[in-house]
Amino acid sequence: MAGRADGTGQRAGGAAGGTGWAEELLDHLRPAGRDPERVLAWLAGAAGADVSLQDGTGRLLAGTRLPLDAALLADIGGGRIASAALEDAGRQVRLVRVDRSRPASAAVLAVARADPFDRRTSDIVTHTAQVLELLLAGHESAAAGHRLRRATSDLRLAILQLLMVEDTVSARRVAAGLWPGLLDTDTACVYVVESGPGERDRLAEECVSATAERALVVRCPAMDGHVIVLAPRDSAGRELRSLVGGLPGVFLGGSARQGLARTAAAYGQAVSALAVARFRPEQAAVYAERTRPELLMEPAALYDWTARVLSPLDALPHHTRAELLATTRLGLEFTAVNTAKILGVSRNTVRARMDRVEGLLRTDFADLTVRAAVHLALNAQVGLAEPPAGAAPGGPGAAGLTDLLSEPPLRTWAGDLLGRLDPDARDLRRTLRTWIAVGGNAERAAERLGMHAQTVREHVRSAEPVLERQLLAAGSDLYEVVLAHLAEGTLGGPTLPRTKPGHPDSPVHG
Repeated sequence: MAGRADGTGQRAGGAAGGTGWAEELLDHLRPAGRDPERVLAWLAGAAGADVSLQDGTGRLLAGTRLPLDAALLADIGGGRIASAALEDAGRQVRLVRVDRSRPASAAVLAVARADPFDRRTSDIVTHTAQVLELLLAGHESAAAGHRLRRATSDLRLAILQLLMVEDTVSARRVAAGLWPGLLDTDTACVYVVESGPGERDRLAEECVSATAERALVVRCPAMDGHVIVLAPRDSAGRELRSLVGGLPGVFLGGSARQGLARTAAAYGQAVSALAVARFRPEQAAVYAERTRPELLMEPAALYDWTARVLSPLDALPHHTRAELLATTRLGLEFTAVNTAKILGVSRNTVRARMDRVEGLLRTDFADLTVRAAVHLALNAQVGLAEPPAGAAPGGPGAAGLTDLLSEPPLRTWAGDLLGRLDPDARDLRRTLRTWIAVGGNAERAAERLGMHAQTVREHVRSAEPVLERQLLAAGSDLYEVVLAHLAEGTLGGPTLPRTKPGHPDSPVHG
C-alpha cells in the first residue's frame, strides 16, 4: 500500500498547522519533477493514505488501484458531480474530479485512509487535484505536439519517397496541403547533412530553421545520423553550409541541380559528395565540384550507348519502368536494406525489382564492372534527358563503352585519379585492381595477392582519402574508380549480352 497504515507519519505530522506541504507540492511543477506518479507518491505520504488516479472507466492512470464503486466513478468522471466523500469498509475515502484536455475524459483522484479527513488533509487533496490537472494538461499537450511532429515527419518522408520513384504529381499533391508552393518547381538540389545519431533531431530542426521552412527536411530512414534536405531554392546551399561550418563531426554533401523526377539520382550524388566532405576542412562538398567521367564523354555517343543498354526496359509501362530504374539506381548505391528503408518498401521488393532489371539486361550485378556500367547508364540518362545533337541510338557505327572510355580526356582523368596511389610503397593500385576484379571480395583478393584479407581491406581503406572516394561502401565513388581502371585498360570490360554480337559491348571473357 502507498500510505502508512496508522495515517500519521513524520512528514505529515511535521507539517501540521503550516503550509510546508504547499511548497513541497509546488516543487512538483518544476521542470525536473513533472511526474503524476511522483505527485501521488508524495500525496500518499503527506496524507497517510492510499492514492490512485483513474479515468471514468476505472482504468488506472497512476498510483495504487483502489476498489471503487463503478457508478460513482462514472458520475464524477462524466461531470455529474465534482467530488464525493464516503466511508467504505471502515476507511474514509475522498474522490475528486481531475479535468483533462479533450477529447480525453476526466480522471478521478481517489484518496483512502483510516483517519477522518481534517481541514489540512482536505486542502492537500484539493490542491493536489489542481496540480494534477496542470501536469496532465502539460503531458497531453506535449503528447499532442509529439504526435503532430511525428505525423509531419512521416508526411515529409512520404513525399520524398514519392519523388524517389519519380511520382512528382502525387508528391506535389501531398505537399500542397501543408507546404503550399514548396514543390512548385521543376528542379531542386538534394543535400545530406551527417552528424552523430544523438544529434540528428536537433540538427533536423536547425535545418528547417536555416532554410526558413522552404525546403523538404527529412530524417533519413536508412542512416541514423543523416538528414536529407530537398531544396528548390539556390540559397539553401549557403544556408546549410553556414549551419554546418564549425560544428565538430557535422558534414554536408550536396547534389547538382536536378529535375524533381531525378531525386533518387540527386540523393546518390549528395551521398557521394558527403564522402568528399569528410576529407575537407570546410566539412562540405558539392558533387558538381569534381569531374564526373560522364561529363568527359561525347554527349551524343553517350546518349546512344545509354539508350541501347537500357532499351530492354523501354517496353514496360512508364510507372513500372520508372519504379525499376529508381530502385536500381538506389540499389547500386546502397544495401538492399537501406534502399528499402529509403523507398518505404520491403527489402524483398527491392531485390525482386533489381533481379527483374538484371534479367531484362541479361547481366550479373555481382560483377563490379557491370554495376559500374549500368550505374553510368543510369546517371547519363539523368543528365541527358533530351537527345543531344547527332544522337541516333542503334545507328551504324554506334560507340560502345570501350569507345567512350578510350577518349583522351577519359584516359587523362583516369591516369590522374589512379596516379595518386603511386607514391605508396604498398602498391595500393595492384591491391585495388585485384579487389575490384573479384567483385570487392577481400578474401578472394587476398588469395590472388598472397596476403591476409585484413591487409587487403587496410589497403583499400588507405586508398579512400587519397582518391577522396569511399570504396568499401559500394556506390558512385567505387564505380568511378572502376571506370578509371576500365579507361586505363587494366580491367576486363563488363558483360552486357543484350548488345549486338561483335559490338564493343558484347561479352568480354578472360
